[in-house]
Amino acid sequence: MTHLYFGDGKGKTTAALGLLLRAAGCGWKCVLVQFLKDWDCGELRSLERLTDITVLRGKAEGAAFARDMSADQLEKTRAMHEDNLRRAMQLCGDGGMLVLDEAADAIKLGLLGEDTVRELMEQRRGREDAELVITGHSVPDWILQRSDYITELVKRRHPYDNGVLARRGIEW
Repeated sequence: MTHLYFGDGKGKTTAALGLLLRAAGCGWKCVLVQFLKDWDCGELRSLERLTDITVLRGKAEGAAFARDMSADQLEKTRAMHEDNLRRAMQLCGDGGMLVLDEAADAIKLGLLGEDTVRELMEQRRGREDAELVITGHSVPDWILQRSDYITELVKRRHPYDNGVLARRGIEW
């Protein structure tokens, strides 16, 4: 089945990683692909200690947010994202837990091809041993239509709105 965590609220990646940890604890093959992220964060330090979870991530070197990337950085990031998704599909095969963190945003930004994600969703649909988790802020309608679990996280209040920057151990 396909799980979707989306919206402007905090906790999309946290929810996806909780599900990933649960699956790994039950002996599932687990792969996490993080799109649009390459910074050091607490959850990845914890995941590095676990040998049964593969993490693929990154974007072009020197790139900040997609809106600030040069054309060359955008192309390198897109190629890296496509390569990471193909590698994840090979590692997981037809089964296991595959988390595509920020994939919805990467698709919307043109940094991940929607055809590959559509194909992946169809390949895994209906398999009892295959779960797909997608996160992002803004989600294409076709992902909403094809998802089995849909959780929208809505921000009501966040300290960032009052000038509090992201805090280590909480937001990263």
